[in-house]
Amino acid sequence: MSTQFLTYIAVGLSFVLYIGIAIWSRAGSTKDFYVAGGGVHPIANGMATAADWMSAASFISMAGIIAFAGYDGSVYLMGWTGGYVLLALLLAPYLRKFGQFTVPDFIGERYYSKAARVVAVVCLIAISFTYIAGQMRGVGVVFSHFLNVPITIGVLVGMAVVFFYAVLGGMKGITYTQVAQYCVLIFAYMTPAIFISMLVTGTPVPQIGLGAEVLDGSGLTVLQKLDATLTDLGFAPYTQPKKSMVDIFAITCALMVGTAGLPHVIVRFFTVPKVSDARLSAGYALVFIALLYTTAPAVGAFARINFIETVNGSTYAAAEDVGGTPAFFKTFENIGLIRWIDKNQDGIVQYSAGKSFEGTAEFADERGPSGERVLLNTATSNANELDIDRDIMVLANPEIANLPPWVIALVAAGGIAAALSTAAGLLLVISASISHDLLKKTFKPDVSDKTELLAARGSAVIAIAVAGYLGINPPGFVAQVVALAFGLAAASLFPAILMGIFVKRMNREGAIAGMVAGLLFTVGYIAYFKSDWFGAVNTAEHWFLGISPEGIGSIGMLINFGVAILVASQTAKPPETIQALVDDIRIPTGAGVAHKH
Repeated sequence: MSTQFLTYIAVGLSFVLYIGIAIWSRAGSTKDFYVAGGGVHPIANGMATAADWMSAASFISMAGIIAFAGYDGSVYLMGWTGGYVLLALLLAPYLRKFGQFTVPDFIGERYYSKAARVVAVVCLIAISFTYIAGQMRGVGVVFSHFLNVPITIGVLVGMAVVFFYAVLGGMKGITYTQVAQYCVLIFAYMTPAIFISMLVTGTPVPQIGLGAEVLDGSGLTVLQKLDATLTDLGFAPYTQPKKSMVDIFAITCALMVGTAGLPHVIVRFFTVPKVSDARLSAGYALVFIALLYTTAPAVGAFARINFIETVNGSTYAAAEDVGGTPAFFKTFENIGLIRWIDKNQDGIVQYSAGKSFEGTAEFADERGPSGERVLLNTATSNANELDIDRDIMVLANPEIANLPPWVIALVAAGGIAAALSTAAGLLLVISASISHDLLKKTFKPDVSDKTELLAARGSAVIAIAVAGYLGINPPGFVAQVVALAFGLAAASLFPAILMGIFVKRMNREGAIAGMVAGLLFTVGYIAYFKSDWFGAVNTAEHWFLGISPEGIGSIGMLINFGVAILVASQTAKPPETIQALVDDIRIPTGAGVAHKH
C-alpha cells in the first residue's frame, strides 16, 4: 500500500476513535461540559493533561526549533517543563480546593468583582486565540503534507473534527478523547525516534543516542558531527549559544510562568474528585510529558544531520537513486514549506548560512530552468539557496531516514492528535469563559442550566470559526506563535492567580490594574516588533534590554506585580470574608485543629 493510502487509514481511524469517544461521553450538564463531572481518575487526567499540554508546538515545532537553534532551543525545554512543575506544585492544588469551573471564576470570586472577572476573560481569550492559531496551523501543515491537500483545507477538516467532539462532549468528551490522543501522539513520536537513533548511532534509546558516536566511522559523537558539519557550511556551532544570556533567561522565565497561567491546563485540575488527586494527576502528567520532552533534543539533532546529508549538494532534477533531491523535498516545496532559489543555475541544491531571499515566500506559476518553483522575491547575494520552515522537521524525519510507510502514516496521525487535543482544550476554556463567566456570572445570573449549556456550545462554534481563520492566517510558525501566548499568560493571569492564593492584602483594584498593565505592555511590545503596522526592526539591538518579543512576558509579569502591589497599597483592604477565603484555600483541612492541640 502507498504511504498516502496508509496515512488516510491512520488519520481516518483516529478520527473515528475521537468521534466515537465524544458520542459515548456526551455532556449532559454544565458540570460535565466544564469539568467532566469532576470524577476523572488521576491517571486518565494525567494522560489528558499531557495531551492537552503537548500541543502541535511540542510535537511538530519544538524539535524543529532545536534542530535549527541548537543550544538556544533549550529555552523551550527548560521553560515548558519547568513551568509545568511550577503549575503542579504552586497553583493546581489550591485552585482545585477553591472548586470553581474556570480561571476567571477564581479571579472573579477571589477579587470580589465582576470587573476583575471580565478583565480575566479578556486576558484568557487573548491568550487562547494566540495559542490556538498555532494548533490549527499545525493541523493544516500535517494535512497539506501527508494528505496532499492545501493548508486551508487541512485547517477546515481539523475544525470540523474538533467541532464535533468539543461541542458535543465538552470537557467530558475532550478528557477521554485526549487520553486516546496521548496514546496516539506518544507512540507516533517515539517510534520514528527509536528507528532513527538506531540508524544514526546504533542505539535504540534516543536520549542516549544524542551523546553516542555516529555510525559513519568518523569517531565523532552526534553533537560533535553536527558542530563540524554546520561550521563547514558557515553556521555557528550547534552547541554554541547565539542569544544573549539575558534573552535566554527572559524567554525561559516567560515560558515557565506563562505555563502556570495557561487556563486550558489549569482547568484540567478541576476535573478530579479531590485535591490529593490533583497532585497525583500532576505527577502522572509530568511522567507522560517527560517521554516526549527528553526525546525532542535527539530528534532535532538527528533531523538536522539527516537533512543536510540528503539535501545539500543533491541534483534537483535527478532521480533519487543517483544523488538526486529526495522526494520529501519536492513535496514540501510544492506546499511552500521549503523554498529553493537556484542562484547559480547549476541545478544543484546548495545549503549554507545566510538568508536565501528577501521578503515573504510568494511563488510564480511557472517553474525555473532547473525545475524549481520561482519565487517572486529578490534573492540575496550569499550562496545559500534554501529557506526551510522549521515545522517540517519532525514530519519529514521518517521520510528523510527512509523509514517504512506505516511509520510516516503514524507520524501524520500523531501530529494531528497533538494539535487537536490542545485546540479542543483551548476552545473549551474560551466557550466556558463566555457562557459561564460572562453570561451566567456577570450579565444574566438567573440563566437556566440548559440555556447556559446551549450558550457554551454556541460560543464554542464561534471560537472554532475564529480559530480556523487564525490557523489559515497565522502570525508565525507554530512554536513561535505559542511562545507569544505564554508571554501573554505570564504577563496577565499568572500574577493575579499567584497573589490571589498567597497575598491576603491583594484587592480587586490592584489585581485589575496589574492585569491590564501587564497585558497592554506585552501586547504592545509584541505588536510593535512582530506586526507590519509599525515598521519596527525585530533585531536584538532594538529590543528593550535585549529581550525578544518571545521573552517580553517576563517583563510584563514584573510590571503586573509592581502595579498591582502599588495600587493595592493605596486602596482599601479586601473584606474579611475574602481574607478568610484565602486562608481556607491555602491551609489544608484539619491543619488549624491540629495546630491548636
